[in-house]
Amino acid sequence: MARSGPTPTDGRGATGATGRNAPQGVVTRGTTNPNRLRRVDNWIATTCGDLLRDAVDPLVVDLGYGASPVTAVELRARLAALVRPDVRVVGLEIDPQRVADAAPAADPPGLTFARGGFELAGLRPVLVRAFNVLRQYDESAVDPAWRTMTGGLAPGGVLVEGTCDELGRLGAWLLVDGTGPRSLTLAARLSTLDTPATFAERLPKALIHYNVPGEPVHAFIAALDDGWRAAAPYAPFGPRQRWLQAVAAVRAAGWPVLDRPSRWRLGELTVAWPAVAPT
Repeated sequence: MARSGPTPTDGRGATGATGRNAPQGVVTRGTTNPNRLRRVDNWIATTCGDLLRDAVDPLVVDLGYGASPVTAVELRARLAALVRPDVRVVGLEIDPQRVADAAPAADPPGLTFARGGFELAGLRPVLVRAFNVLRQYDESAVDPAWRTMTGGLAPGGVLVEGTCDELGRLGAWLLVDGTGPRSLTLAARLSTLDTPATFAERLPKALIHYNVPGEPVHAFIAALDDGWRAAAPYAPFGPRQRWLQAVAAVRAAGWPVLDRPSRWRLGELTVAWPAVAPT
C-alpha cells in the first residue's frame, strides 16, 4: 500500500484521508483507455440519474481511476450532460503519483482528484463507481471492501462495482447498497459479441470464481448462451435482433430480468442479484 503523498480534499478545501481515514487498499495496475467505461457511465446516468438529481450534494466518487484520469474526466462530462450540470466527481487513487499526474485535468468544483481508497477519503458521495479495482484483489477482500465503501455513502447512496475488457466492449457490474448487491448487469458491443459465454471472463470478482456447474451464475450465462444460439436465424437481421430474442428467451425461462427492451437494444441485460448469487 502506498503510504505517502498529499492529503486529499473534496475539491472545496475539506480535509480527506488523515488518521482514521487513511487510504485503504493497494496500488493496482492502473491500465485504462479513453471510452473504456462509456457503457457503465451511460447506464449510471439512466439507472441512477434520479438519485443524483434528488441529491442536495450530487457528489460522485470515481475510485481507482488508474494511471490516467481520462475515465474520470469522461464520467464527469457524461453526468453533467445527461443528469445535472452541477454534479461533482472526485477521482480517488491510492497512489500519490497518480493523483499528482491527474492534477492538470482537474476542473474544480466539478472535477477534482485526491488520494484515497475504500474509505473514500472521508467523503460522503451519493454514488461510487469502482471499476476494474476489486478484480485485482483476492475474493476474500470483496465483502469487506463493499462494506467499507457503502458505509461511507450518503443516505440512500449506491456503489457500482464491476469489470470490463480493455476497450470497453464487454463488461459486467453490480449495483450495491448498504444491504448488499441488488443486481447484476451484463453489457456488450453487440457487433463484436461472438457468444454470451464470453461474459464469464468479465464477471465481477464476487462471481467470477462461481462460474461452474451447480452455481446460479453459471446457469444464467448458460441460459443466455442457449438463447443466443437458438436465435441464430435472426443473425441476418443484425446482432441487435439476435440479442433481443436471446434476452426475451431468458426472461421467458423465468430469470428475473429487471430492465426493459430499450436497454436490451443497447446490448444490456440486468438481472436481480438473488438469482445469480453464489450458493
